Amino acid sequence: MNYIKYLIVGVLFGFILTKAEVISWFRIQEMFRFQDFHMYGVLGSAVLVAMISIQIIKKWNLRDKEGAPISIPPKDFTQKKRYVIGGTLFGFGWAFTGACPAPLFALFGSGITIFIVPILAALAGTYVYGAFRESLPH
Repeated sequence: MNYIKYLIVGVLFGFILTKAEVISWFRIQEMFRFQDFHMYGVLGSAVLVAMISIQIIKKWNLRDKEGAPISIPPKDFTQKKRYVIGGTLFGFGWAFTGACPAPLFALFGSGITIFIVPILAALAGTYVYGAFRESLPH
């Protein structure tokens, strides 16, 4: 019963993604071909909101619902190789499927059932990462 609020927020988030056309394969292709500003505007807005939110969390020392301080550790730029490789793999997956992880579920939920394939592939990738995590360079 505690998960109902998360389900409601997830459904609302999927609705917003759908109405903003963020899950549209055509919008994503336009972005990767530099043909339209729509996706860049959405992503830029998200980055701006995240930047403001993080500054508010830091400035006011906000706490989570259990009262623990919210801490955001600084990025370790000595590990930039893994950021570049991970980001590149993420971008390839996004370009190949036409969706990043959150829209996959929104697309499947909106009736485009073929997106069960990349969802299962993402779950398999997560499982494989978990299986080999200890032997990977971190």
